[in-house]
Amino acid sequence: MPDTAAAYKRILLKLSGEVLMGEQGFGIDPATVASLAQEVKAAKESGLQICLVIGGGNIFRGMAGAAKGMDRAQADYMGMLATVMNALAMQNALEQINVETRVQSAIRMDTVCEPVIRRRAERHLAKGRVVIFAAGVGSPYFTTDSGAALRAAEMNCDALFKGTSVDGVYDSDPKKNAAAKRYETVSYDKVLSENLKVMDASAIALCRDSNIPIIVFNIREAGNLAAVLAGRGTSTLVTAA
Repeated sequence: MPDTAAAYKRILLKLSGEVLMGEQGFGIDPATVASLAQEVKAAKESGLQICLVIGGGNIFRGMAGAAKGMDRAQADYMGMLATVMNALAMQNALEQINVETRVQSAIRMDTVCEPVIRRRAERHLAKGRVVIFAAGVGSPYFTTDSGAALRAAEMNCDALFKGTSVDGVYDSDPKKNAAAKRYETVSYDKVLSENLKVMDASAIALCRDSNIPIIVFNIREAGNLAAVLAGRGTSTLVTAA
């Protein structure tokens, strides 16, 4: 990959909620969040404007609740609230290392964060602040992947970086298949047609239609975000080609 710090000026970083658990089985591990905050700070200091979206699976996952008999819409709203908790935890960690951060939620809760207002978010980014978008798209039946793709398009981001627990996109689950092949680059259409599990289909389609490249990498490896931004780290680039 090329030096993306030079190629991109504004990115959206999507983190799964599970990353915030660290070695725990549930919840938020403060040490892990602090480490992630350092990664974000290093990326910001390279000159990038950064938007963040964090999932809520470490606290509650709507799909899992629905599978156990809960009303899907109600379960999804609970999942959205979990993402707000994660966003506030990340905001706290970033501000402890002197990175100005604002949280904007698609579900209004004005006592703890701002509502999603695109022009206000633009102003925050122009002032060098990190903007964390919480509560997905604000509606049930959409994942935080879709929320990340939506905010990336809305904020005119140059790329969407998805930090996961694997180092790219594989043709099968590398945790279950030792012979799984990792792609250096792969097209949106191939991801969709072969159901490669990068992000949900609506998120991939939105990125394709908005021509936003997706970079999938392992966020659990210390320093990897900076390495990927510099073109050195292991990752997969999802584009139209």
